[in-house]
Amino acid sequence: QVQLVESGGGLVQAGDSLRLSCVASGFSFSSYGMGWFRQAPGKEREFVAAISWNGDRIYYADSVKGRFTVSRDNAKSTVFLQMNSLKPEDTASYYCARKYPGTSTYYQQGAYNHWGQGTQVTVSS
Repeated sequence: QVQLVESGGGLVQAGDSLRLSCVASGFSFSSYGMGWFRQAPGKEREFVAAISWNGDRIYYADSVKGRFTVSRDNAKSTVFLQMNSLKPEDTASYYCARKYPGTSTYYQQGAYNHWGQGTQVTVSS
């Protein structure tokens, strides 16, 4: 079955960096677009970044543009989220997700049909 396992979260100070990883299994990883979302306590889950199956299309939320970088290694079935210049407002649980095949949008949760369990990122001021 499809499995997505995130790792790399932690407690850091404002201005620090973290690199999240999401290892996929149970499907042909190189055929699917992947996304990162986050959810802070009391808030709705929101889009963070996404990458197409071959990496030629990349999308970011305005709030992370210029600070976060999404990438993938299809040989290792892994998608990454490099987070630099972290801010307290980046504190959230971060989830990776696999897109439905054939959907055009990357920004909406409804375009994804499999989710990881999440990894917690806490940024102190």
